Amino acid sequence: MEKGMIRVRISQHDAHYGGGLVDGAKMLQLFGDVATELLIRHDGDEGLFVAYDSVEFLAPVYAGDYIEAVGEITSVGRTSRKMKFEAKKVIRQLAGGAPSSAEVLEEPIVVCRATGTCVVPLELQRFRRE
Repeated sequence: MEKGMIRVRISQHDAHYGGGLVDGAKMLQLFGDVATELLIRHDGDEGLFVAYDSVEFLAPVYAGDYIEAVGEITSVGRTSRKMKFEAKKVIRQLAGGAPSSAEVLEEPIVVCRATGTCVVPLELQRFRRE
């Protein structure tokens, strides 16, 4: 099945709470971007995200962290595409150091997992696989 990935640095602008803590909705935004890539690769169209079946927030994300979000299509219906996603923190700011200090994590930290469903109307599926 198709796989997609995006890696971004979380900016101070994304911080929603004290201490630079980022709202979990930011991870869902990244999953939406990965889903768009997956649908373009699979169907030639962006499609629409219709529902999350499950979402688990597993660790905090802070401004300055680098997050890698990955996803894959797990099943394909006539118009629906079921997907699973995982976001990992791969670089984090160093607390107490210089404002520009950061470290690459030897073992990435899973911060969020989700599953969901997207749809691509038949008339928009450019790569129809019958």
